[in-house]
Amino acid sequence: MGDSRLQPLELSEDERLTLQGWAKRRTTAQGLAKRARIVLACADGLSNTAVAARLDTDRGTVARWRTRFLRDRLDGLSDEPRPGVPRTITDAQVEEVVVRTLEETPEGATHWSKRELARRVGISPTSVLRIWRAFGLQPWRTEDFKISPDPLLIDKIRDVVGLYLAPPANAVVFAMDEKPQIQALERTAPVLPMVPGVPERRSFDYVRHGTVDLFAALNTATGKVIGTLSAQHRAVDFRDFLAEIDRQTDPGLAVHVICDNLSAHKAPVVHKWLLAHPRFELHFTPTYSSWINQVERWFAELERRCLERGVFCSLDELKTALEDWIKTWNEQARPFKWTKTADQIIDRICRYCDRISGPAH
Repeated sequence: MGDSRLQPLELSEDERLTLQGWAKRRTTAQGLAKRARIVLACADGLSNTAVAARLDTDRGTVARWRTRFLRDRLDGLSDEPRPGVPRTITDAQVEEVVVRTLEETPEGATHWSKRELARRVGISPTSVLRIWRAFGLQPWRTEDFKISPDPLLIDKIRDVVGLYLAPPANAVVFAMDEKPQIQALERTAPVLPMVPGVPERRSFDYVRHGTVDLFAALNTATGKVIGTLSAQHRAVDFRDFLAEIDRQTDPGLAVHVICDNLSAHKAPVVHKWLLAHPRFELHFTPTYSSWINQVERWFAELERRCLERGVFCSLDELKTALEDWIKTWNEQARPFKWTKTADQIIDRICRYCDRISGPAH
């Protein structure tokens, strides 16, 4: 039903065809298409309330575009210039910032700062930072990488990942490694506890009370950890740790131990022990590939939750803290979920090698 208080909205044939085209054409901006449908509905004699109900919008929006069309006709449906200061940075300046960031370095420095680049391009440091953010550039950051030169890289990846994703039947898989030289550090002043608005505070300097090595074997199926503390991590210490795993593992199961390429893991004393215990088999990770050993993920938890903020007044106190933390972990153990297949890992390594071997590098 029409509203007699509204000024009638009549369309010429050309206007109607144009509005219908805007409303139906897929390439039309959605805002313009909606405005065209509003005007067409108003031209059918509907009230603002009826048009709003038909097009699922509000009455104020209908009234605004009816008024704009009556005043300016088709031109009134276009967006008006936005308020604010006109753009002062040209496309050429944006391109110059990006190109210089990616392809040049300032004289006497390794990378651009926003102020140096702003002076060179002739814009403000804030504008340089906005451009960097828009293009995902962070010249102040750097990351390290290392591609394993292991000639058996692919075979070892398939071997280790296969143990994670499809472990053998009647067997247990341990991801094992040493965390050497764990320091018993005591702060030179008492730690100030956290209070509302202020984090925990500790003195910068510390006193050392000795070190201890931790042997840890993570059961990849259960998440439980077998741990042993030692003054060193020699071949005989590794052999003794294997014996500890042997004592704590069901004798009816084969034991697969994933470890790195430390020389102590391949020493004659270890070979001799393995010959006497044929249910044990060692699987070596590729060189420079600690990321593939799941126990490293557990070491990260140990560091974050026990060692990083710990204060140990003696070596015995450190040992007690490590033993208690392992016990607490095992009481609520959960395995880490490995999801990547060997093929996915190898494909990613190949893509990365292609990237860093291109002409730009």
